[in-house]
Amino acid sequence: MLVKGKTAVITGAASGIGRTTAETYAEQGANVVVADVDREGGEKTVEGIEEAGGDATFVETDVSVAADVESMILTALETFGGIDVLFNNAGIEGPLCEFDSYEEDAFDRVVSINLKGVFLGMKYGTQAMLEDGGGAIINTSSVAADAGVIGRGAYAGTKSGVNGMTRVGAIEYATDNIRVNAVLPGIIETPMHERAADQKPADRLSRYAVSESMPGKGGPEDIANAVLFLGSDLAKRITGVTLPVDGGLLQQP
Repeated sequence: MLVKGKTAVITGAASGIGRTTAETYAEQGANVVVADVDREGGEKTVEGIEEAGGDATFVETDVSVAADVESMILTALETFGGIDVLFNNAGIEGPLCEFDSYEEDAFDRVVSINLKGVFLGMKYGTQAMLEDGGGAIINTSSVAADAGVIGRGAYAGTKSGVNGMTRVGAIEYATDNIRVNAVLPGIIETPMHERAADQKPADRLSRYAVSESMPGKGGPEDIANAVLFLGSDLAKRITGVTLPVDGGLLQQP
């Protein structure tokens, strides 16, 4: 078991990549704090983990609200006695819309969740880890940070920001036994992907479906396994990495 006895806090864990990662960490021996705004989905994640013999607790968390994120971290400390891994995964895709017609309120919401949410997680997560002897932070970015996707300007901007904060955090805490990395999912079969695909006109959708070099599409387990590795001692010398899990998408001409 790669993370036996560790405590992992996972945001956006009510579904998709977050839920699968929470389940994977629990299977590998970790205590899991399941955080999400979706109480019903989050409690279902906890129920599944407990039914499988794992240990988890749910905390309702809006990652764009500082008090919620601070409470999420305190829940880990009070329930399990510490925090070893923080997976800042919560995010939204926002509308599919070019810049000239992108509404400011929609832009602000994407930034608040995708970028500010990661900032707050890193802020309160590092504070706890500094008191707890270190840990690992993994942030969810996206291949959209490095590959232009029409209509995804706000989303891509936030994910580029996540990459930048990941690199800075890795340097700032390198001597404190805190590692900071990011994963960049490609096309992953999740509810978010389904919503994004539904927004795309047919011509864009056809290009999207063949954009990865490897056949088929990835699943949430592919991201969960990468996050498991980065949060384990197998990755003890890895920090500041932005790791694509994209079937070769970013290598396409």
